[in-house]
Amino acid sequence: MIDIRALASGSSGNCYYIADGSTSLLLECGISIADIRRGLDYQLSNIEGCLITHEHKDHARVVEDIMKAGIDCYMSSGTKDALGLSSHRAITVKPCQVFNIGTWRIIPFDVYHDSKEPLGFLLISSVNKVLFLTDTGSIPPLPTQGLTHILIESNYSPEIIEQNVQDGLIPLSTKRRIESSHLSINQTVEFFKSINLDSIEEIWLIHLSNDNSNESMFKRAVQAATAKPVFVAPVR
Repeated sequence: MIDIRALASGSSGNCYYIADGSTSLLLECGISIADIRRGLDYQLSNIEGCLITHEHKDHARVVEDIMKAGIDCYMSSGTKDALGLSSHRAITVKPCQVFNIGTWRIIPFDVYHDSKEPLGFLLISSVNKVLFLTDTGSIPPLPTQGLTHILIESNYSPEIIEQNVQDGLIPLSTKRRIESSHLSINQTVEFFKSINLDSIEEIWLIHLSNDNSNESMFKRAVQAATAKPVFVAPVR
């Protein structure tokens, strides 16, 4: 049984917990260490590793605190360099090169974001196969057969973000950056329509924009496209 919890999600900070009954991991550490401890019922010592997709603060804010707590953090060499890390607990991984943390077998893969060597991750444990995909302008080719759980970015609605530009709430340059480096709900829905969903048990929509998304609308759209249980990580 996979246990997934969203401790925080969105532009202000991201952090997720995943466990397979034997090994517990963090995905990202973009909120305060106090908030992480609180979200884990002060059981941080049970965490055996933290996966970090890229160096932006809403994903890696407290990486040094996590390492000081005795937890290894896994990231690309580009992310490590961008964060200026030298600790032996900052462990570099490469796309398509499998590594293990406890009972998890993990496969990093390239994504498309305005950062240095960003990654997504496939996490495999026993019969479970989890996709963690966030902060990317498009969806890379992925081995989707047998996926049981999906955590996927649904950052913005094209209609909402266009209206926000017209209303003067965000500049056009911001809209263009978001469109080139984040997934829209339309892209997310099309992804689900393109893959075999037979083995899917849970879908998590993550990293919704504070201003350019609509939680209930996004959830309805993905439920309609998949007929699967859909959870929306609360925007921080």
